[in-house]
Amino acid sequence: MALHQLTTTDEVEAIIGRPAAVIMRKQISALDDGCRTILARCPIAAFGYRDAAGTSRTTFIGGTPGFVRVHSPTRISFAGNGIAYGPVSFFFLLPGVGEVLRVNGTATTHRGSRAAVDITEAYVHCAQAVLRSGLWQPPAAAEPAAEVAGDGPLNASGIADFLSAARFLALSTWDSNGGSDTSPRGDQQAVARILNGRTLVIPDRRGNKRADSLHNLLQDDRLSLAALVPGRTGVLHVRGRAAITDDPELLPAMALRGVVPHAALLIDVEYAELTGNDAVARSRMWSPGARLTRDEPPDLMALAGQHLATSGRSAKVLKAVTAIPGLTRLMRFAMDRAYRSGLAKEGYEPIAADPRRLPGAEIKPDFPVRPVRVAEVRRETPQAVTLVLQDEGGRPFDFRPGQFFTLVADVDGRPMRRAYSASSAPGSARLEVTVKLVAGGRFSTHVHKGLAVGDRLELRGPSGTFHAAPSGDSVLIAAGSGITPMMSMIRAGRGRAALLYSSRNEDEIIFAAELDRLAAEDPGRLSVTHVLTHRDGRLDADGVRRWVTGLGPAADTRYYVCGPEPLMDLVHGVLAGLGVPGERVHSERYTSGTDAETVTTVPQEMTVEQDGQPSRTVVVEPGQTLLDAGLAAGLPMPHSCTVGNCGDCMVRLRAGEVAQNTPNCLTEQQRADGYVLTCVGCPLSKVTLQIGD
Repeated sequence: MALHQLTTTDEVEAIIGRPAAVIMRKQISALDDGCRTILARCPIAAFGYRDAAGTSRTTFIGGTPGFVRVHSPTRISFAGNGIAYGPVSFFFLLPGVGEVLRVNGTATTHRGSRAAVDITEAYVHCAQAVLRSGLWQPPAAAEPAAEVAGDGPLNASGIADFLSAARFLALSTWDSNGGSDTSPRGDQQAVARILNGRTLVIPDRRGNKRADSLHNLLQDDRLSLAALVPGRTGVLHVRGRAAITDDPELLPAMALRGVVPHAALLIDVEYAELTGNDAVARSRMWSPGARLTRDEPPDLMALAGQHLATSGRSAKVLKAVTAIPGLTRLMRFAMDRAYRSGLAKEGYEPIAADPRRLPGAEIKPDFPVRPVRVAEVRRETPQAVTLVLQDEGGRPFDFRPGQFFTLVADVDGRPMRRAYSASSAPGSARLEVTVKLVAGGRFSTHVHKGLAVGDRLELRGPSGTFHAAPSGDSVLIAAGSGITPMMSMIRAGRGRAALLYSSRNEDEIIFAAELDRLAAEDPGRLSVTHVLTHRDGRLDADGVRRWVTGLGPAADTRYYVCGPEPLMDLVHGVLAGLGVPGERVHSERYTSGTDAETVTTVPQEMTVEQDGQPSRTVVVEPGQTLLDAGLAAGLPMPHSCTVGNCGDCMVRLRAGEVAQNTPNCLTEQQRADGYVLTCVGCPLSKVTLQIGD
C-alpha cells in the first residue's frame, strides 16, 4: 500500500508550522564560556558524520567528562577515526539534564586518531526528547517484540527486542549545502516501530517547529540513527533512506491517549546492527551518581538565554533582564511548566520536567579511571620509550615499587587498554612507564608513533602483587623490558640490590646510563651485571647459579624475576635447587593485554549472585566483556587492571559458558574449579556469576 508523502517545504510547514524567530536567533557561531563549561562536564555525545565512501553514520562518542578538547572558540577535536572531511554534527548529553547542546561544523584535519572540527553553529536544544523518553529514569519493562514480517536487516537477531525497549535515539541528516544535523528523538513508548523487515516508522510529534531533520530530508533522503535503551550499553545503528508521511491510515496507530502525531518518518532500512558501545559503557550514563544535581552548573536554559541576548534588536533588553538576580531560577520554573503543559497536550503521561529531581541524583559521579597528560616522551633505546605522565588534578602517584598501571588510550577511534609496570619511584607528581615497541602491536605502535607531549590518556591502577618489600636486600633478575619494575625498585632505594640484566646488545639496554651512574655512585647499595645475548649467549642455569652463589646472599634476601616465561622458569628452578624458600621468590607474569574476542553476535543475559542470592540481571552486548557490562549497570564487580593480569576480577562461573582471551593470569587449577576473569570474558550463553567467593 502506497502512503501519502510530503515532498515540499510548504507541505511540511503547513503541518508543523514555521519556527518562531526567537528559536532561530539563539544560535551562536563560536563556543562561549558556557559552551566550554558544558563540554568540560559532558561525558558523552551523539555524533553524525559520513565516512570516506559517503556512507551516513551516527554513533555515541566520549566516555569521560572533557573528552572533547577545545582548541579555540571555533575549533574542537576528539578521538575519531574513519571520518571524511566534511559536515558533521553533535548533541552533547549531561546525565540527568533534559536540554542538550547541539554543535554543527566541518571535519577539517586529522592528527593520528584525533579528528578536528571547525565550528559553524552551537545552540541549546529543548528538553522534550529527553523528557518524552524518560531517558534518565529507571527503564520500564518493554512489551515483547512482535514477529517481524518479511526479510530484511531488521530481522537480525536481537534487533526487534532492542527496538521494542528503545525510547531514545539520535537522528542524523544532511542538506544539499554542506550542512549536517544530529537531533534527539524520544518517545514514551518505542521511539521507532518496525513495519516489516525493511521498514521503520518514527512518529514526529509536536515540538518547537524548528524541524531541521524534516527540511534536510526534503533535500537529501539519506539518514542514519543510533538508538538507546536506558540501562543498556548497546547501541542500535541504522541507516537508510527516509520519506515524510502524514498518511491518515498510518498515524492513528501511534497515538498517545488519543493524540495523533502530525507526521512520521518512513525509513527504508539498508543496514541495522546492534553492538556494544564503549562510550556508553565508560560514561556510566545510567548511574544516578553520574547525574548533575539541580544546583550544579551549568543550567542550559540560562545558557540559551545568554545566547539569545547576544543577537537581534532586543539583545540589550534581554541582557539587562537576564542579569536580574534570581531570574534564572524563575526562567527554569517557567520552562519546566511549559514542558509539562506541552507534553500533556501531546498525550504524554505526567512527567517530571526536571530530570535532576529524580531520586539518587545527589550522588556524585565516580569514574574508575584517572585522567593524565603526557608531560614528556623520552627515548631510552631505539625500541623503548618512557612516557612521563602528570595527573590532571596534580595528585601524586602512590604505589608500591614493582606494581603496574593500565593505560587506556583511543587507538583508531576506540579505547584500548594495556598494562605497563611503573619504572619511576612512588610518591612523585610524575609517573613514568616504559613501553617497548612490539612488532604488530597496535598499542605500543600508538605510543611510539602517535603520542606527543600534551596528549591525554586515562590510567587505572596501581595493580599487581609483584612489588618490593619495605626493607631488606634484593636480588633482581630481568631480561628485556622486564627491567621496568626492577627500575622502580632500584629508584625507590629500599636496601641493597644486585641486578642481573639480560639484553640482546648494548643498544637495547634500557636505562643503561642511569644504571651505570647509580652503581658507580653507591656500589655498596647497587651492583649491576649485564649479559648481552649476541656476545655471551642466553642465560642458562649454570650462569644464573654461579652469579647467585657469587653474591653470597643473606638468608632473608628476597628474589624478584621478570622477563620471558622460559627465563622465569629457569630462575625458579635454580633458586629451588639452591634451597631458597618459594615465598621469597617473586615473579611478574603479565599478558599482552589483547582485547576480548567478539565470540557472539547476540546480546546475552548475565545474572550476578552475592551471598548465594541473585543480585541483578543485566544484558551483555555483543563484543562486550562481563566486567564492562556489570560496571556500566552499577554492579559491584571487583576489578583492578582490566586486562587479565592481576586476577582481582576473578569470579566463579555458576552457570553458562564464557570465552576468555589467553594468555591470562588464571592457573590451570582455577580454570578447572570454574573461575573466570570478567575483564577478558565474553558470554557465549546466559551466564550466572558468583561474586565474593
